[in-house]
Amino acid sequence: MGGVGEPDWEPAQRGAPLPTLRWEQVRRHNLPGDKWLVIERRVYDISRWAQRHPGGSRLIGHHGAEDATTQLIEDFRALRQAVEDMKLFEAKPAFFGLLLGHILAMEVLAWLMIYLLGPGWLPSTLAALILAVSQAQSWCLQHDLGHTSIFRNSRWNHLAQQFVMGQLKGFSAHWWNFRHFQHHAKPNIFHKDPDVTVAPVFLLGESSIEYGKKKRRYLPYNHQHLYFFLIGPPLLTLVNFEVENLAYMLVCMQWTDLLWAASFYARFLLSYVPFYGIPGALLLFVAVRVLESHWFVWITQMNHIPREIGHEKHRDWASSQLAATCNVEPSLFIDWFSGHLNFQIEHHLFPTMPRHNYRRVAPLVKALCAKHGLSYEVKPFLTALVDIVRSLKKSGNVWLEAYLHQ
Repeated sequence: MGGVGEPDWEPAQRGAPLPTLRWEQVRRHNLPGDKWLVIERRVYDISRWAQRHPGGSRLIGHHGAEDATTQLIEDFRALRQAVEDMKLFEAKPAFFGLLLGHILAMEVLAWLMIYLLGPGWLPSTLAALILAVSQAQSWCLQHDLGHTSIFRNSRWNHLAQQFVMGQLKGFSAHWWNFRHFQHHAKPNIFHKDPDVTVAPVFLLGESSIEYGKKKRRYLPYNHQHLYFFLIGPPLLTLVNFEVENLAYMLVCMQWTDLLWAASFYARFLLSYVPFYGIPGALLLFVAVRVLESHWFVWITQMNHIPREIGHEKHRDWASSQLAATCNVEPSLFIDWFSGHLNFQIEHHLFPTMPRHNYRRVAPLVKALCAKHGLSYEVKPFLTALVDIVRSLKKSGNVWLEAYLHQ
């Protein structure tokens, strides 16, 4: 490999012969404040530059002491060029305008239902369901904006994401991007993807046997597929996300996001306290969060939890994305209900592509995977949901076997 470069990506001494480094030398430089990176067989010192990385120092740090070359095969590069020529990275404003419109319409409908019918059990239950659907669809829309797949100008995407995430949901856009960008950089990799770094509450993939061998038993992991229903889907957004989101805004001093989030709570309370009082309005809020949390867990994890989860395998980028994702059979309802996250393979390979174009690119991706013997798995919707529980049960049994016998 080539020599070490400065943080501005230039060789240390212009014209000087570059030393040859071995991987064991490079591997030593994966510490806080000491990060090297390999690109096109050249070694770069990114220790200081990492602080200026657009995605944050932690994101680029996940590639420390690795070969971060865009190792896409020529066929994939050709496919991407074809996708660009087909204009599949261009968004349809009307599509996303309708998405925002139907989210706002559901918010108004829920309030009108209580206003016209009163705060009885039936209208309140229906209003909670409608608000939960609105919240779920807001997750999807802010996800599109976070990937800059709607507006051509990145700034407009970020501003719109702050509105959707803050005013419509009460969360921080910066907090979400901090988590989600790591997920896309290293999907299903422990300590690099926050979505699967969930031990010691749940054990996934390779962590099962590791905990078993070390005789760690913080919870009855062989029953995690059962207690998952108690503390997984019901509580993720209500407890984990709320606490983590608030802590992030305060620690990172994201005051603008904090004001946006406060505007959501002010609007919600002003809308429903007159009907329910403060305790009743808070109860409605909890009901909405629990309902949307079920949606979030099942929809976002049906494509990832059943796939390979473990430590860094140092695969090329395309192979690592395919190993961690699968698709769910499309339909007009599933596409809408999941926010097109049923096309998880296409989304991970083309994260900035507007979701309404996933159907068009899917046959091309499938053909490419078939040509190179890469996995392209598509499941029925219900099978994908059941596979989450099956995966948890399998990992729990692996832990128990290692705990008892290794």
